[in-house]
Amino acid sequence: MFEQFTEEARRVVTESVGHCRRAGEPSVTEEHLLLALLDQRGSRASFAFAALGVADRRASVESALGDARRRGGLSRSETEALAGLGIDVDRVVATAEAAHGRAALAPAGFVRRRLLRDHRPFSPAAKGALTKSLRIAVGRGDRRIGGEHVLLALTAGHGVVAEVLADHGATYATVERAMFGEDGGAGGNLRRTA
Repeated sequence: MFEQFTEEARRVVTESVGHCRRAGEPSVTEEHLLLALLDQRGSRASFAFAALGVADRRASVESALGDARRRGGLSRSETEALAGLGIDVDRVVATAEAAHGRAALAPAGFVRRRLLRDHRPFSPAAKGALTKSLRIAVGRGDRRIGGEHVLLALTAGHGVVAEVLADHGATYATVERAMFGEDGGAGGNLRRTA
């Protein structure tokens, strides 16, 4: 599939690995893909981020991602669902942090193996987003997978990254409109998929 990526999309994938390494995390996640997309300049995705005001609120996006990481990777909707069951996630986090320090529920770093020092596998969710970007490109009639398809895949998913993007005005529909115009361009009919 990687051979179908444009040079820009390859940079997004490569830079997402860099974000993962700098964070000391064991695998590349959707969050790393989003951060790499936010780093891009002169692309359709960067145009959409600028048009929707997301580029100017990068600090807010990173803060929201950090808050979710602090909650053990739970999205706001998952936190609300647990609250409906009588579980106060904020209280659980506060208790865990009081006992074990800040970010006690955040995914832990990992022990580096000597031979695999630089290897960072992609998480199932990140792989799913890349696969979904292929389906979106095919659905639009595009021959190659670009950063715009990766961004659309992230907005079409479920979980923290899609929720943070939506909270910042970047839904599938708004991103598609910003990148391709009112009608979504050719074949722009693939929407949220499970």
